[in-house]
Amino acid sequence: MQPKVKCLLVDDLEENLLALSALLRRDDVELLTARSGAEALELLLEHEVALALLDVQMPDMDGFQLAEFMRGTERTRHVPIIFVTAAYADDMNRVRGYGAGAVDYIVKPVNELILLSKVRVFLELYRGKQQLQQLLDELRAEVAERQRLEEVARHQATHDPLTGLANRILFVDRLQKSLARSGRNGTSCALFYIDIDNFKPVNDRYGHHAGDELLRQLAQRMLGHMREVDTVARLGGDEFAAVMEQPADPADALATAQRLMDALSQPYQLALQDHAEPVEVRVGASIGIALYPQHAGDMEALIRSADALMYRAKKTGKNQCLIAE
Repeated sequence: MQPKVKCLLVDDLEENLLALSALLRRDDVELLTARSGAEALELLLEHEVALALLDVQMPDMDGFQLAEFMRGTERTRHVPIIFVTAAYADDMNRVRGYGAGAVDYIVKPVNELILLSKVRVFLELYRGKQQLQQLLDELRAEVAERQRLEEVARHQATHDPLTGLANRILFVDRLQKSLARSGRNGTSCALFYIDIDNFKPVNDRYGHHAGDELLRQLAQRMLGHMREVDTVARLGGDEFAAVMEQPADPADALATAQRLMDALSQPYQLALQDHAEPVEVRVGASIGIALYPQHAGDMEALIRSADALMYRAKKTGKNQCLIAE
């Protein structure tokens, strides 16, 4: 249930406030009353009102001054003001009232039907504005949720669900873009193909949930030892790849791969449900490295070269890095 619309009544005479309140209570509206401009300002700072009915002649601050203050304040700038007064009935003061920002200037004695119809117009306008704002808020929330879901879908389509690394689709896209940049800039980029040594025994001994946790920790170590501009991807199983953007030369690429291999070879602590204490495991990494354009002239050749070197590293001793010549 929505809160009642609020209407502010300002008059220094209690009997006038009672008369206006009795008239306006016929509508579903919450009435706020003040007997001075200072009291009215306090209420305006505390409440959001749909309409203000002001007397002109008041102590400490007359209605014109209060209206000018309301028009100069962001919170109350758009509140409609109707002057309802027995004094200042001449045309000059009417003009002054409109100049102060009033939408109407009614002289007492008031025709109740006319006043009530005018008040209802502005109350309905306010209610319509509230409904429109609610619809806009709902629409913005719906658009934001749709954008969030689209972003989730895009992420799921391009990232490995277990490790959060780029998947093969995103890996190929990033590699293509890296080669294109290298071609435009006359620089080089490196491709690492990475296979985890001795991963299967961990799976066989402790179960696939342990293997999954190990893969997640491996992924985090890879991200921690590559730059933010580089791409680390899981190609499947325990095979990974990394695109190193624009290394200075093969020596830099080899040094980076060796640091990565050393990090991946450090012990891992796996928290397993059927073990009271974390289980320590060790694995290694066989890494094949190829650079574009030094070692291959296109993406397919670069992938074949890095992949072949990774398998050679695995067959000739494991836990080593080999770079194309």
